Amino acid sequence: MVHDDEPVLLGRAGGTARITLNRPRALNALTHPMVVTVAAALDRWERDPDVTAVILSGAGERGLCAGGDIRAIHEDARTGGSASPAFWRDEYRLNARIARFSKPFVALMDGIVMGGGVGLSGHAGVRIVTERSALAMPETAIGLVPDVGGTYLLARAPGALGTHLALTGNTVGPADALLCGLADHFVPAGRLTALSEALAAPGVRDAADVTETVLRYAATPPGGRLAEDRPWIDACYAADSVTEIVDRLLDSGLPAAKDTAQTLLSRSPTALKATLAAMRADGPPSTLEEVLDRAYRASCAALAHPDLVEGIRARVIDKDRAPRWSPKELAQVTEADVARFSAPPPGGDLGLAEGTAHLGP
Repeated sequence: MVHDDEPVLLGRAGGTARITLNRPRALNALTHPMVVTVAAALDRWERDPDVTAVILSGAGERGLCAGGDIRAIHEDARTGGSASPAFWRDEYRLNARIARFSKPFVALMDGIVMGGGVGLSGHAGVRIVTERSALAMPETAIGLVPDVGGTYLLARAPGALGTHLALTGNTVGPADALLCGLADHFVPAGRLTALSEALAAPGVRDAADVTETVLRYAATPPGGRLAEDRPWIDACYAADSVTEIVDRLLDSGLPAAKDTAQTLLSRSPTALKATLAAMRADGPPSTLEEVLDRAYRASCAALAHPDLVEGIRARVIDKDRAPRWSPKELAQVTEADVARFSAPPPGGDLGLAEGTAHLGP
């Protein structure tokens, strides 16, 4: 029996299977048991001929998923535990599994979608945003490199928009999510229930039927701002280093660019440099599996770096927004510091690209 207080609700309506992340008071933050539950459900549904599509949504009206449970990651990093690498192993496998799922996987990216929430939805076959959508990969603010395949998605955004979002962690609305390739369709939030019911109709049998159904409910999103900002973003982020990017932003004479420079200077210097290196490595022709393998290395390295504990402390635990980064300035971060984020972790690699990691639970 499924209880309403379970962290993941699984259900069926017609030919569609439903996954509802059910921790609304925690913005549906993702835990390891939730990952295992979703992966096991996908295993069953992929073998079930009566399931024609899967719909992912979040309980409540605030968001699909605000990311992983970073309080748990903070405690793990602070105490030298091993729970986070185990969580990331299964989480990244699930990200790859969703991308390769053989049936239409529809993600309703309503409200806040950040970090691990992007990992669950951004690799789906059909990604739907609403006027309430707020997407971000905010990892550099807590000493992490964007993971869950976020750099794979962002590295394929037009021009330097992806690099801008990866380094700053800035939030984007529906129009900019569509522009950057993080979503496929805009559907007003008030139409999501009707859309879900339509997807369960007997006539919806394959990917083409799903797309046709979604298009009947789709609309034009409210305007974004990245298209207008792209000229200075492309020019500034074309630089070879984070330091030069910051210099170009400060020298641009544009208030928005100068504000962006200040945002970057508030982020973990080590995470910024490691993120830029990841973005440059994770673009085409890299596969998602290769990117997830590299993300696992970077996340394990961050777990052993003091910026992760300090970043979460400043942003979530004490909420003073005054992190004491180590090192504290970009100029003090060495090439060796960055190289550690691409080194194999003590417990071994993820192995998705080599086919040594199973995509199921």
